Amino acid sequence: MCQRKHRTPGDRVSLHCAQPATGMNSLVCLNRNRKTKLCILFSHLVFLFFLIYFSEGKSLKDDAVLQNLPVGTTATMYFRDLGPQIGWTMVFLAEYIGPLFIYLLFYFRLPYIYSQQDAFTSSSNSVVTLACACHTCHYIKRLIETVFVHRFSHGTVPLRTTVRSCVYYWTFSAWLAFYINHPLYTPPSYGDMQVNYALAIFVLCEAGNFSIHVALNNLKAEGGPKCRKFPRPTKNPFTWLFFLVSCPNYTYEVGAWASFSVMTQCLPVALFTFFGLIQMTIWANGKHKAYTREFKDYPHLRMPIIPLLL
Repeated sequence: MCQRKHRTPGDRVSLHCAQPATGMNSLVCLNRNRKTKLCILFSHLVFLFFLIYFSEGKSLKDDAVLQNLPVGTTATMYFRDLGPQIGWTMVFLAEYIGPLFIYLLFYFRLPYIYSQQDAFTSSSNSVVTLACACHTCHYIKRLIETVFVHRFSHGTVPLRTTVRSCVYYWTFSAWLAFYINHPLYTPPSYGDMQVNYALAIFVLCEAGNFSIHVALNNLKAEGGPKCRKFPRPTKNPFTWLFFLVSCPNYTYEVGAWASFSVMTQCLPVALFTFFGLIQMTIWANGKHKAYTREFKDYPHLRMPIIPLLL
């Protein structure tokens, strides 16, 4: 507020403005509150940093009992929020159902995928129908294995990992289906001979992949969750690949997609096979190292995924 002070006629008139005390006090309080919040936020960030990078100990297993833990009278436990999680069964179902139906959309040539005159038409090339049958059977086999064969050791998967995997499978399925079912698709260069040989290898690899998954399931069922054994060949000839590699299921999987690439002579399928080989090689190396580290009598002749090579 401004006050005007009256003096004698010879004196000057001056205005004195006084700021309200309440405004300054609120500003000071606001600054103090902001500093306090910033300090609390900084301390939380520092705590999280040390918790993530410098915390000692390993994550507890799901079946661990607190009374049986090898700790003293006092122990510090940290609980980490893993975010939204999805079970492994739902993850694989989402990954495999998408490619199954996406491919069929392109095979039946629904409107707005290709030109209107090609809507709901069929290709004159028999390899297109054969490729659709192989692709459909492959993912139906995977769905059956997910529901009835696989035994998942880990409980859940982060939601963002599931979304990333679905985008990978669904995008590649749409990409390769677009070219294989395109009206201008060109058949393989060597005709029926190339298609028939590739089809035979595809069927053998699919049967081998299924046999390995059944053998791994039987191994877990016999030993139980507490008994640790490494897989060995059985009477099934498809399991004899265990003599040479640690993860023959990945070997058969790569072989199936490689033969599918030869059968269709399609570049997107070859790229999908190549990226799948890279990822499955990483998984196979991890399992191979775990086997050799855990079992002293593990066969030295075995390679992770490709016999005598990789």
